[in-house]
Amino acid sequence: MGRRLPVWPVLRQLRGNDRLGLGEAARSARSDTLAPRTAEADRVVRSICPFCAVGCGQQVFVKDERVIQIEGDPDSPISRGRLCPKGSASKQLVTSPGRLTTVRYRRPYGTAWEDLPLEQAMDMIADRVLATRAATWQEHDAEGRRVNRTLGMASLGGATLDNEENYLIKKLFTALGAIQIENQARI
Repeated sequence: MGRRLPVWPVLRQLRGNDRLGLGEAARSARSDTLAPRTAEADRVVRSICPFCAVGCGQQVFVKDERVIQIEGDPDSPISRGRLCPKGSASKQLVTSPGRLTTVRYRRPYGTAWEDLPLEQAMDMIADRVLATRAATWQEHDAEGRRVNRTLGMASLGGATLDNEENYLIKKLFTALGAIQIENQARI
């Protein structure tokens, strides 16, 4: 039977072999019973944090097809396992009971929100974009120069978009004739 160390952690640290308090001195009867939340995961899925354009790597731990934990990916060359406070809290993005999972719409001058099917909402957006473009299209300016543009719509991208997404949005709105195209990350 080995030597029994004192119960108080500081005494265990000072009298034992673990002077830095990184091993045996830091352990307690309670900590011996604990296991990491990730130990019971069925699988680990690699992902990218959605909160900014940095693209930090994440490991998403899944059990019974539900997210149980999200941590930084140590194999990511960008973040090397680290996440900022927003990235560390990203589990709430998918598991929060307050998360909206349907399209919510409030009609003009309406006072209540209603749920819409995604397909209907997408059709409404497309119809409005095309109607706005048609109603505000300008082929020539006041001096007769060809401009082929619309000033009736603009795009303001968010900082969570990566370079590829911003490139596609720029292409889309340029093709639609919009000239007011900006990104939140530059503002």
